Amino acid sequence: MGIALSGMNAATQRLNASASNVANITTAGSLEEGGKPPYDALTTRQSADSAGGVRSEVVSAGRPFVPSYAPDSPFANADGLIGGPNVDLAEEAVNLSLAELSYKANVGVLKTADDMSDELLSIFDDEA
Repeated sequence: MGIALSGMNAATQRLNASASNVANITTAGSLEEGGKPPYDALTTRQSADSAGGVRSEVVSAGRPFVPSYAPDSPFANADGLIGGPNVDLAEEAVNLSLAELSYKANVGVLKTADDMSDELLSIFDDEA
């Protein structure tokens, strides 16, 4: 059950990172030194833990910002450029689907474990 719970946690973190990217797709920043930096897209890094489950952490996707022309923005430099997040909506849609499928699979594991526990207890009740 611990492995399934760690999988659910990893799916939740993937969902949160992807949702943050989608929510901040229009969040601009300054290209100037010392200004508000552009939004840095997020992703998750997963690794095995010692109990057989998975550990997941939200990290920077490492994709640099995309310069965009927006001369009316308060973040625009002298050339009218701002920094926009480098977020791919198609990739985020895939991440959201993967998170959903992973979560559902781990819920299925928990339901099966619960059914097996109930069956084991009913066998003990029948013999007692």
